[in-house]
Amino acid sequence: MEISSGQVIYAMSPDNPPVAQVENGATVCFETLDCFGGQITCPDQRLGGLDWDHINPATGPLYIEGARPGDVLKVEILDIALADHGVMTDAPNEGVIGAVLTQESTKIIPIQNGQAVFNERLFFPIQPVIGVIGTAPAAGAIPTGTPGAHGGNMDCKRIGVGATLYLPVAAEGALLAMGDLHAVMGDGEVVVCGVEIAGRVTVRVTALHDCPLPTPFLATEIAFMTISSGDTLESAAADATLRMRTLLIDQVGMEEHEAGMLLSVAGDVRVCQMVDPQVTCRMEVPMAVAAAYGYRLP
Repeated sequence: MEISSGQVIYAMSPDNPPVAQVENGATVCFETLDCFGGQITCPDQRLGGLDWDHINPATGPLYIEGARPGDVLKVEILDIALADHGVMTDAPNEGVIGAVLTQESTKIIPIQNGQAVFNERLFFPIQPVIGVIGTAPAAGAIPTGTPGAHGGNMDCKRIGVGATLYLPVAAEGALLAMGDLHAVMGDGEVVVCGVEIAGRVTVRVTALHDCPLPTPFLATEIAFMTISSGDTLESAAADATLRMRTLLIDQVGMEEHEAGMLLSVAGDVRVCQMVDPQVTCRMEVPMAVAAAYGYRLP
């Protein structure tokens, strides 16, 4: 099944009618717009001139049969195909770098031979990332540009091909939506964007019952990680760290003091983004730790 980029939302809410419905365990392709909704087509256009009511579109939502409140939605990212070019912008008062800018600028980034062409001297291998991916909260509406316990605009550069993301189910069917792809992005996203790009994301979605993972939770081939968003980097980092410690004790089987010590020895706190209404951090632990204790993720 494919959901077209003509079916988007700008807030995640249990009141959004699903645009498609699939069986538990189905594979689905989401066609996505870039975070600007395709509004930027040339370098003469500026961030301040965009229609801000159509920023950060998320394709969906998708209803997964059997997904009930209290479950966890397992999203396996199977493939990300990108458009032939991306876009970057900067502007005064936007992002960390915005504090020192006096003018806006826009840059078109071609994608050629698997590389993002930054300029005539710099070429970066693409590392496709999903910036916005989340489920509906139990009540109310959360703008797609805001991260939180539901996922949303986490801008975590580890959410790419081969990763598995675990999200909370707070509404019937989960109501999964996603968008805001990046061809390349650095931790922090300090200028308020990565290489913003349209594309197609193929995922497998499975509702897990009685799953104890602290969502949002992410696993890759080399690490597993808790992801937290908060008002400050310190609060987000602390929450991600403490939730990982609890997982190591309650599920992996580590002794309390060793769990904390391990995080100081082998755990890495990393900044996902520091430019959204809530900032996001993650705590990464090598997958070898889980293997040493015989722990397997659901």
